[in-house]
Amino acid sequence: MARRLRLQFEGAIYHVMNRGDHQEPIFRGTHDRELFLKTLGEACAKTDWQVHAWCLMRNHFHLVIETPKANLVEGMKWFLGTYTSRFNRRHKLFGHLFSGRYKALFVDSTTTGYLKTACDYVHLNPVRARLLSRHQRLGEFRWSSFPEYLKAPKARPTWLRTDRLLGEHGIQKDSAAGRAEFEKRLEVRRASEELEQLEEAVEGWCLGSEEFREELLAQMQERKGAEHFGPEIRESAVEKAKRLVTEELAGLRWGERELKRRRKGDPEKVRIALRLRRETTMTQAWIAERLHMGTKTHLAHLLYWHDRTGPS
Repeated sequence: MARRLRLQFEGAIYHVMNRGDHQEPIFRGTHDRELFLKTLGEACAKTDWQVHAWCLMRNHFHLVIETPKANLVEGMKWFLGTYTSRFNRRHKLFGHLFSGRYKALFVDSTTTGYLKTACDYVHLNPVRARLLSRHQRLGEFRWSSFPEYLKAPKARPTWLRTDRLLGEHGIQKDSAAGRAEFEKRLEVRRASEELEQLEEAVEGWCLGSEEFREELLAQMQERKGAEHFGPEIRESAVEKAKRLVTEELAGLRWGERELKRRRKGDPEKVRIALRLRRETTMTQAWIAERLHMGTKTHLAHLLYWHDRTGPS
């Protein structure tokens, strides 16, 4: 069965999330949430993960995890499998708890701002879910890492790393004053119009700069196989197709204006379309639009007759 490509490398940061099977609860009460965090702590001890943020909702969770070693897949297999076994044993159940494979978005740690965006999204999740009234402070939601950030370092889990997020908020010292400033900044953002903008933190497959995205795509292109799928692979295929078109146009000494001027059934256009069909996974609709060859139906007709009669 096809599966998503899980690109791993040392120092990678991921925004990880998963839901209960059929939207069922993965936490039935306080004990389950405590059990989840205890199991997460054990996973961190086994893998050396550093957690930058977490939020536990009723039927899903969010984590922002940094992996000093390239071991997200191995660690998540143990973590989710162990929690599922413990949950089922406690509630006298059996079978799947989570809905399919977890989602893991890459977070750019090389460019300032992206880690902050991901963690702020996680910490403000209870607000978007309307679990807090207007009069309740964000720190009153117990089941996120935000109230942990407001504690003294010795009172926090050892696997929660706070320095990077505080630094991205411009807070240089983990002091009482610094923590108060951090709380103030999140409360201000909560009250602003920016909450909707944070949705980008869970859209697509990567939260980062264009350079970061291109580097990931290059690595995926090297490692992908027929058994992999996913939006990152589709985007990688698009990049390859664009590169092939650029190569072909350069060889023909055509610019975009010339490509558009040529008739839809131009033999060179047909040849390029055949190469794209042969060497990429792009659809006929994408190829027809990119090469200015009319509709996908017209392109299919051109390719059909090319196969029947051979090149003209």
